[in-house]
Amino acid sequence: MHSRSMTSFHGVVARGKWKVGSLAAVSTKSSLWRHPYSTSTSTSKPDQGSKDQQRHKHFIYENRSQPNARQAEKQSSPATASSLAQPRPLDGITVIALEQVIAGPYCTRQLAEMGARVVKIERPGQGDFARSYDTRATGLSSHFAWTNRSKQSLALDIKKEEDLALLKKLITKVDVFLQNLAPGAADRLGLGYEELKKTNERLIVCDISGYGADGPYRNKKAYDLLIQAEAGMLSITGTEETPSKVGASIADIAAGMYAYSNIMAALLVRAKTGKGCRIDVSMLECMVEWMGYPLYYAYDGASPPPRAGASHASIYPYGPFQARDATVMLGLQNEREWASFCSKVLQKPELTSDPRFAGSNQRSENRNELKQIIEDVFASMTAEEVVQRLDEAAIGNAKVNDMAAVWDHPQLAERKRWTEIRTEKGKMRVSIPPAIPSNVEPIIGPVPRVGAHNEKIMRELEDGSFGKKHYQNPRI
Repeated sequence: MHSRSMTSFHGVVARGKWKVGSLAAVSTKSSLWRHPYSTSTSTSKPDQGSKDQQRHKHFIYENRSQPNARQAEKQSSPATASSLAQPRPLDGITVIALEQVIAGPYCTRQLAEMGARVVKIERPGQGDFARSYDTRATGLSSHFAWTNRSKQSLALDIKKEEDLALLKKLITKVDVFLQNLAPGAADRLGLGYEELKKTNERLIVCDISGYGADGPYRNKKAYDLLIQAEAGMLSITGTEETPSKVGASIADIAAGMYAYSNIMAALLVRAKTGKGCRIDVSMLECMVEWMGYPLYYAYDGASPPPRAGASHASIYPYGPFQARDATVMLGLQNEREWASFCSKVLQKPELTSDPRFAGSNQRSENRNELKQIIEDVFASMTAEEVVQRLDEAAIGNAKVNDMAAVWDHPQLAERKRWTEIRTEKGKMRVSIPPAIPSNVEPIIGPVPRVGAHNEKIMRELEDGSFGKKHYQNPRI
């Protein structure tokens, strides 16, 4: 164990202040059990910042008086009247996450931002191996920074008997245990649902794997690209000559989203029954669900949709078109839009009566001819001029933005969708969670260093406060 926190932990064990299996359930109300990043814990005066910060001041989790990296995790936000009055959906819920890379961490970040206390179990020193993927995000891994804010980090070497025993002790006191280890690893460690429910019948266990708990593929390793391939995504993505993966980790994201929604559903069921359950999330099954359109397009042996690059396989015009200076994306959905496109954008109303383009099927079959007609018109226009005509005709369109343009997107800026957090490397700009209920202020906490919360959690285990509910509907 390489961190100072873990040295302290073993010192506590050695001195006899804490022993595995010796903790009594102490019924106390401890200030430790406010959420670690809760707006209700701060009594400091709000800092005067930018207009963006003032509009979303309850999302700024900085402690400017404590710039030290080891103090970054102790930050809290200014208290506001609404944050003190309104509970978050998962206030009082505690989650232990034995997770790595994307699928599990993406799920638990969302749980944390809805109020749950998420304790991320990491390898001492090294941590989640996604931490070392790159250093692009202010010195942190881009994957890790994206999916691991708002959590606490507990460094444990679960290959060691005493650390595994500690993890099991923690799980007896929490609401949710999530793991996305290699196939079969959790059961071999005694961390399967059937074993864990013996000591915590209210526990919800969420297992994320590539292919599910049974079946001929259950022991296969799975990564995002491999699941995209197995689910048929590569067969419909890319050009006619070359298949391609989706640029984002959509198989991981899909699994994380289904894990998140099913954990929320399981908590609602538990409120009625008082019993926990197991959730078996298969990345393959999540991805296949998202493949609904191409699957049904190829129903009963029919030919699948062809790979069409950035264009739609069966609707046209729907995709990229070259103007004089840049590419414009546009899409038509119906005959009304087609007529408007011909008359107002192309200024060729006669195309609406051309039999080659008389319906969606005909336009798709004759897409090469139609593309030439469209780009002949666009060749004399700038992209801005094309977009102006498309907007006037109420035709859907978009710019082909790169990442820099997304960071500076005017719509996101106007809606104040960015805020700042601190990390061990300094401040980081992050997006605010989408689709927030109007009466909920999400938790947006820092990205923790490995083992940042070992000492805090050890203290709570010692005084019996770990797992006590700081605020929640008592039925949940």
